[in-house]
Amino acid sequence: MRTERTLTRLDRVFARLDREPERPAHIDVPKMSRHRVALLTGTLAFYLAIVWAVVTTSWLVRLDWQVMFFRPYQQWQGIHWFVDYYVVLGQRGPTAVMVAAWLGWRSWRQHTLRPMLTLGASLLLLNITVGAAKLGMGRLGPHYATTIGSNEMGLGGDIFPSGHTANAVVTWGILAYLASSPRTRRWLSAVSAVTSLGVGMATVYLGTHWLSDVLLGWAAGLLVLLALPWCEPLITRAETAIFDLRDRWRARAPVGAPAPALPVGAPVLVEPRSTAQDEAAAHEPASVSRSARAPVYLAPGPHTTRAERTPVTPIGSRRPPHADRVPRGTPARPVTAD
Repeated sequence: MRTERTLTRLDRVFARLDREPERPAHIDVPKMSRHRVALLTGTLAFYLAIVWAVVTTSWLVRLDWQVMFFRPYQQWQGIHWFVDYYVVLGQRGPTAVMVAAWLGWRSWRQHTLRPMLTLGASLLLLNITVGAAKLGMGRLGPHYATTIGSNEMGLGGDIFPSGHTANAVVTWGILAYLASSPRTRRWLSAVSAVTSLGVGMATVYLGTHWLSDVLLGWAAGLLVLLALPWCEPLITRAETAIFDLRDRWRARAPVGAPAPALPVGAPVLVEPRSTAQDEAAAHEPASVSRSARAPVYLAPGPHTTRAERTPVTPIGSRRPPHADRVPRGTPARPVTAD
């Protein structure tokens, strides 16, 4: 009795990966809803409040100095090695390469440039906003502080807001922003929030950032993610322009160049046959039509039928010679009695 093999989870994963790429029929693009506008407004107010608290040397600056004098990297030395590796999740280069690899694979599988263009737009917004704030406020970090109790603003530093924290929020949050289902978006939002929270606390532990730097970095990254729906029309126009440029480049291909292969499932245009061609095919002899068509299991190319092949006769006999054996085709000798 023949039974079918039960597919394992790994077999199903590879079967899913082997499918032809296909563009989703409907891509869920986040809209700038009232809820998102309210979150954007609240985050912007929090951002401005942190800046004002640091500029006016309020209680937040005193908390920064208390945490710095506490020196967490000396209090918990056993986790120093782990924090050194964990803080890499907020560095722009490694995280951008990892996320771009995943989104590039998604772009290829779905025949859309939106994931890569969205990542590029978010990183561009992040570099412009956070970079301008860093250079504009010029705050020095804990390791380069000059006066105890001061806010260290306007001294040529580039520490406020925390770039590691803002980059962790945007880079890992973009995965939740581009999620294909609400459930996946919720899970990825929680994972990105925990990751960015850990990266911010890691910079405070190592003493490279003030606590207020991390708070402003979280707000700066969240502002970029919340403002991304305003960039969606520009992303759509950029994708359309890139695909139009690709089509024009393919149309200028030289004569005789091989045509690009069509993906599986793409519509194929078939030229309609005229009535005269149908009548000629109907009156065509069966032997001619069968010999003209090659079987589907043969490779493409000219093939000859069995009747047209030259018969091949073996040279000599495969049997060993025998004195009493009569060759085939010779008349039998009459048997006479002696």
